[in-house]
Amino acid sequence: MKSRAAWFAMILGVVLSAPLQAAEKDDAAKKDDAAKKNGSWLQMSLEEKETALSGIREAKYSKDGADTCVSCHDAENEYPIFPIFMTKHGVKADARGPFAQANKQCESCHGAGTKHIKAKKSEKRGGSIINFGRNTWTPVKDQNEKCLTCHQTHQRIEWKGSSHEFGEVACASCHKVHVAKDPVLDRRDQPKVCFGCHAKEQAKFQQTSHHPVPEGQMSCSECHNVHGEKGTGALVKASSREKCASCHAEKRGPFLWEHAPAAEDCNLCHTPHGSNQAALLKKRPPQLCQQCHSRSGHSSGRYDGSTLADSVFLGVKGCTNCHSQIHGSNHPSGVIPLR
Repeated sequence: MKSRAAWFAMILGVVLSAPLQAAEKDDAAKKDDAAKKNGSWLQMSLEEKETALSGIREAKYSKDGADTCVSCHDAENEYPIFPIFMTKHGVKADARGPFAQANKQCESCHGAGTKHIKAKKSEKRGGSIINFGRNTWTPVKDQNEKCLTCHQTHQRIEWKGSSHEFGEVACASCHKVHVAKDPVLDRRDQPKVCFGCHAKEQAKFQQTSHHPVPEGQMSCSECHNVHGEKGTGALVKASSREKCASCHAEKRGPFLWEHAPAAEDCNLCHTPHGSNQAALLKKRPPQLCQQCHSRSGHSSGRYDGSTLADSVFLGVKGCTNCHSQIHGSNHPSGVIPLR
């Protein structure tokens, strides 16, 4: 009986493990296909990448420009380029654009393509031309160098030393050039691009109180300057208060009676991306206020469960029901922002 049970257990184990082994083989096969598809750049060292870039710089440009590229990169290709002709980058009559540069056209950004053209489809093409994006062989600094050749003014003037530059974020990680309209420039689509990295902020926007970014009424770039920052948090203004007051002008002041945290930094009380408390508050008003304000000399009790029976908070539910002008007051009697 024991031997029969042992045989049954062994057979059952083989049967149950077969689907798992098959799934592992499928995963391994997919990884192999991906490696073959992406080419040898997956195994390229930094020295090999620098050598490849040097070879591209020394190579000759093709005679026919974009006509050579579209012979392979047509609408059915994995990397189609036709939509670029509907963008500013593809306007040959614009002297500022890449297509106006001595007939280099595509090669103005991707580098001389003679080596790439000669490579057979069956061969691994990694390192034969400058590629853009996250999962490419070309180092981020060399990708961004191509973009900054033209885009160095306006907001991009602060790119050097920015948090995204230090994080080695490639321009092409966020921007798409070979499309009629770059999604990151669209108010509704932009957050999806940002949430690709900023998952914590995406979760915040699912909370009950949040700025209307998921609804498409605001975009991330209305508050953040992704190409550089003047202060902290990659903000478009020097401070959070300055940025918040650009929309919430009634909270700007100056007031006769200032509320110190409101005059200093909005983020002391509010969390900008989302909160489960009303008005994007970090905590409910009693607990939030009593982080700074002692109960001493006040008729209320702490909202901690010990004095609920006698607590004014139990009846009125919050400090701001009395202290309504919490951001500041211009009333002669507004020293304790009641009016």
